[in-house]
Amino acid sequence: MTEKRLILFVINPVSGNQEIDYPAAIRAYFKKREEKYALLILEKNCCVADLKEQILAQHPDRVIAVGGDGTLRLVSSCLLHTTIPVGIVPAGSANGMAKELRMPEELDAALDVVLNGVIHTIHALEVNGEICIHLSDIGFNAYLVKKFDELPSRGMLTYAKAAWHAFWNHEKMDICFQTDEKEIHSQAAMVVIANGRQYGTGFLINPGGSLTDSHFEIVLIKSYAVLEIVKIWLSRLPWNPRKIEVFNATALRIRSRKKVHFQVDGEYLGQVHEVKAELLPAAIQLISPEALSVEAVSGESGYSGKAE
Repeated sequence: MTEKRLILFVINPVSGNQEIDYPAAIRAYFKKREEKYALLILEKNCCVADLKEQILAQHPDRVIAVGGDGTLRLVSSCLLHTTIPVGIVPAGSANGMAKELRMPEELDAALDVVLNGVIHTIHALEVNGEICIHLSDIGFNAYLVKKFDELPSRGMLTYAKAAWHAFWNHEKMDICFQTDEKEIHSQAAMVVIANGRQYGTGFLINPGGSLTDSHFEIVLIKSYAVLEIVKIWLSRLPWNPRKIEVFNATALRIRSRKKVHFQVDGEYLGQVHEVKAELLPAAIQLISPEALSVEAVSGESGYSGKAE
C-alpha cells in the first residue's frame, strides 16, 4: 500500500480577527477524508530556525500556512530551495498573497485548493536579510503599516484611518537607488520592491509583475499622486511616468539621506538608511488554485511607464 501523504498546517493563532477556530475547523474538514494531517500552532516570537526544525521533523509532503502574508513568509523561509510545496489558507488581515493567487476566502474551498492545487516554482526576494514573498516597500505604505499595527482593531475602516493619518503626516524622501544597470536620484513618496502585483486592499501596484520571471520590479512613486492612483485603480489606464516609474532588476541598493519607514510582506521592520534586495530564483514551491497559472495572474504587462 502507498503511504498516505502528510499535510502539515502551521497556524498563526493571532492572525486576522480570530473569528474562526482554525484547528477545530481543519479537524472537522478531515473527519471524512483519508489524508493524514498535523497541526502546528505558532508560538509567540517563533524564529525561523526553530520552526524549520519542527517542520522538517514531521517529514511533511505539503506545508500550509494558516494566516496572512507574514505567516506565509515565515513558513516559506523555512522551506527555501526544498521540494516541499507551500500553500496558504487566508486567515490574516489583508491576505495580499492569497488575493494575488485568487485563493478562495471560504475555508473548505481554500483547503480543497491546498490539497489538490497546482504547484508552481516561483522566485522570492531577499530584502535586508529578510525573505520577501510578496511586496516590500519604504516610505508612505510602510508608515501606513506602522500606524495600522498601532490601532486596536482591524478591518478596512481601521486601514482607512491609518491611511488618512499617513497621508497627512508622512514626508517625502530623498533617495538614491542602484540597480544592475543604473543609478537614479529622486524624491519619492514611496518605493516598492515588488515580487507580486497587488496589495491586500486590491490596489494593483505592479501590473506587469510575475512570480516566475527572471527579475523583480522597483516601483518609484515620486509624489503622492492621489489622482494618478485613483485613475489607475478605477480605469487601469497607463501611468504617468513623470509621477510613477517602474524598473526591472535582479539586485538593488537604496540609500536615503534620512531614515525611512520599511516593511516586508505587511510586517513593519522599523526605520532604515539603506535597503538591499536581490532575486532568489526558483526559491519556493507554491500551491495555487487548479485553474490558475502564476503567469495568468501576472498578466496585463502591456502598460507603459516601465523603464527597462
